[in-house]
Amino acid sequence: MFRKITVLLLVIAMVFSLAACGGSEPAEEPAEGSEEPAEGEEPAEGANENWKIGIATGTVSQNEEEYRAAEQVQEKYGEEHVIIQTYPDKFMDEQETVIANIVGMASDPDVKAIIAVQAIPGTVAAFEKVREMRGDDILLISGTVAEDPAMAASRNDFALQIDELGMGPALIEQIKKQGAETFIHYSFPRHMSYALLAARRDIWKELCAEEGIEFVEVDAPDPTGDAGVSGAQQFILEDVPKQVDKYGKDTAFFSTNCSMQPPLIKAVFDAKAIYPQPCCPSPYHGFPSALQIDIPEDKQGDTEWMIEQIREVAAEGDMTGRMSTWPVPMAMSFLRSGADYAVKWINGEVDRFDQEALEQIMYEDTGVEMQFTPLEQDGVVYDNYIMVLSDYVDF
Repeated sequence: MFRKITVLLLVIAMVFSLAACGGSEPAEEPAEGSEEPAEGEEPAEGANENWKIGIATGTVSQNEEEYRAAEQVQEKYGEEHVIIQTYPDKFMDEQETVIANIVGMASDPDVKAIIAVQAIPGTVAAFEKVREMRGDDILLISGTVAEDPAMAASRNDFALQIDELGMGPALIEQIKKQGAETFIHYSFPRHMSYALLAARRDIWKELCAEEGIEFVEVDAPDPTGDAGVSGAQQFILEDVPKQVDKYGKDTAFFSTNCSMQPPLIKAVFDAKAIYPQPCCPSPYHGFPSALQIDIPEDKQGDTEWMIEQIREVAAEGDMTGRMSTWPVPMAMSFLRSGADYAVKWINGEVDRFDQEALEQIMYEDTGVEMQFTPLEQDGVVYDNYIMVLSDYVDF
C-alpha cells in the first residue's frame, strides 16, 4: 500500500511549486561575433585572474548555518573572489528584490558562478534572467530548492536537495527506535503547498498508522507572515509543553521551518520528549543555540567535536537516545561544496556537471559517505537534480 501511495505522491509532486568545462582560468567576455561555448565545453583560454563567485543565501535570523557557510567560503577563497548577497527575511513578499540581487551579481562579468542556498522562490526566475544575460559564461548551482524541480533543473547547471521522500521511511524508523508513540508535525500552508513536503507528510501519516504511532498535524505561524520569525518561535516554545502534557513524553516533534528549530530543540529538551532531526539535518542546525554550546574559534566547522558536545549535553539532561540528526551539515555542505565545484569549473578541472566529481567534493567536505540519487518524477529522470540521503547519528 505504501508503495502505491509513494508513486501517486511522486506524480503529484510534478506540479508543485516549492523552507543549492571551465578553462584553466575564467573566460574573458567573448569578442563581438564570437560564439559562446556550448554547455559542457570549456570556457575560452586566456582569461584573467579576477574571477568571482556569488553566493545568494539567507540572513542570520532566517538560518545562521548557511550564512556562516558562506563566510567560510569567503574566508577560504578571499573577499576579492567571493560575493555574499542575502535575501530579505520576508522573501515571499519581496521576490523582485530576490531576483534583482541575484541578477545584480551576475551583471559583473567577472562573476563566473552563482550558488543559491537556500534556493528560495524567485531563484528560478533570477537564474533564467542570468542565463539570458550571460549564456554559458556562468555556472548556476542551487541547494535546498524551494521551487518546482523540473523548472529548477532546466535553469540550473545542477541542484542539490535533501532526499525528502527517502527521509519519509527513514525518520519513522528512527522515532520507532527512540520509543515514540506520537508524532507532532509542525508546518503551515505555504510549506504544505510544496508537493515534496506534502508528499513526505503523507508518507509519515501512512507509516505512522501502520506502526501504531499517532500522527498529529499542528498549524504554526509562517515566519514570513505578519508574526515574523519571533512570533513563530514563541508559538513553538509555548505549544510543545502543551502537546507533551496531552500526549506524554514519548512524543516526537518535527517542524518544516529552519527558524523554528532552536526553540523546538529547547522546548523538546526541557520537556524530555523526542527530537529526531531538524528540517535541514545537521549537528549545527539549531543545536548550538538551543543547548547553549559555545563554539571556540579552533572548533569552527569541526563536526565530530560538535556531535560530542551535543552528546554530553544530552547525557547531562537525561536525554540520551532521545535526540538525533544526520552527521552531515547538509545545507552548509551544499553551499561549500557548490563553491568548491564552481572554483574547479572556473579552473578547468571539471565539466559543467559531473556527478562523480560532485560526490567526491562533498565527501572531502564532510568525510561521510552518502547516497546520491537523481530525481525521478513520473518516469522522467532529472540527472542534474541530485537528492542526498544520510544515516542518523544518535545523541
